[in-house]
Amino acid sequence: MNKPIVPWVLVGIIVVLSAVLVGTLVFAKNQPPQVRGVPNLVAVAPMEPDSAKWGVNFPNQYSSLQKTKDNKVDTTYGGSSAFSWLERNPRLKVLFAGMPFGKDYNEDRGHVWSVTDVNGTKRLTATTPGTCYSCKSSNNPGLWTKMGMAAYDATKFSDLGKEIVEPIGCANCHDAQTMKLIVTNPALEEALKAQGKDWTKFSRQEMRTVVCANCHVEYYFAPDKNNVKNYLTFPWTEGANIEQIDQYYKKVPFVDWKHPDSGADLVKMQHPEYELFTSNSTHYKAGVSCADCHMPYTRDGAAKYSNHDVKSPLLNAEAACGSCHKDVSYVTARVAEIQKQVVTTRDNSEIAIIDAINVIKVAAANPKADPKLIAEARALHRSAQLRWDFVAAENSSGFHNPEEALRILATTIDLARQAQIKAMQATVAQ
Repeated sequence: MNKPIVPWVLVGIIVVLSAVLVGTLVFAKNQPPQVRGVPNLVAVAPMEPDSAKWGVNFPNQYSSLQKTKDNKVDTTYGGSSAFSWLERNPRLKVLFAGMPFGKDYNEDRGHVWSVTDVNGTKRLTATTPGTCYSCKSSNNPGLWTKMGMAAYDATKFSDLGKEIVEPIGCANCHDAQTMKLIVTNPALEEALKAQGKDWTKFSRQEMRTVVCANCHVEYYFAPDKNNVKNYLTFPWTEGANIEQIDQYYKKVPFVDWKHPDSGADLVKMQHPEYELFTSNSTHYKAGVSCADCHMPYTRDGAAKYSNHDVKSPLLNAEAACGSCHKDVSYVTARVAEIQKQVVTTRDNSEIAIIDAINVIKVAAANPKADPKLIAEARALHRSAQLRWDFVAAENSSGFHNPEEALRILATTIDLARQAQIKAMQATVAQ
């Protein structure tokens, strides 16, 4: 017959087990966080600008990044061979007359060429601000932390260039300790905060698009913000679609240059891939990220990694499109049709704007023309060109959001023809 357990013995057992459990939990809590994959071979300093040092721990990612040096293949409507857009499309010389893009406008090459290409552009002058380096180098996160963005932007391009030696790299998108995707551009963080968004709470999949917004966005150099000239600013306070951006620039107000022929005050758009893609595009609503298509997952034996050979998905369609679409041939043919439609409409919008420019020029030269109607025609030219350039400067030939691109271009043509009619009325009325 078994003897009953004495109560104090039972209590003792519970106490011992509790102590063991508490000790185990304390031990587990004090352990360093687990590292995904193979442990790092070397420690990488925070914001380390030299991507080669990151490459010791992540050789596949680094070696694929280096392949962007050889991305010199053109697609039907774009590419990365540094061709001249002014030679390919002479209409741009008229549209950008009176400003630097009318003198030199070359297609960007791969990421590893970012510093070389910006240093080589003919758009540089003695007064070019350091702000122009903002999207070009992995030196930037460290410089922004050391100097602050205000001081960075206030520095001359020629002076800041002494500190800019590394092209776009690991530090532009990753935290060196955790490898998490992060926002490194202070202008992006300010723009997100203005919209009430906290990027630190975004999912990893969301960040696979947001990190691209460190650079692939519309921006401008605010003439006087925070007591600083040329302060890098994203015009998202009103929202990030083209009508809201237009409203923002009118409200500020901001002008890049006055067109020498029409006399209109114009704004130059910059590569707004993020804004167009996130404006309720089909892929965006489906949860697809920029990296899914431009940096598709690749295998090297048992290792799976994101391919950092960033380029057009059309140049790597099986990997970029095939993970979701079974019939890749159909998909690429569909892309070709979409881009053809957008580019044809874009070309027609350029013709409409140039027609407006020519008529406004003639009307403005007529001393009897109605100045009020001339002013209205110039305002319409401004609105039309801003919308056209939003699509033209965006690097997907409209594919990131074809419905939105076509909507914008349709409005562009309408506004340009209205500008043309207003200018004609200005002289007819007399």
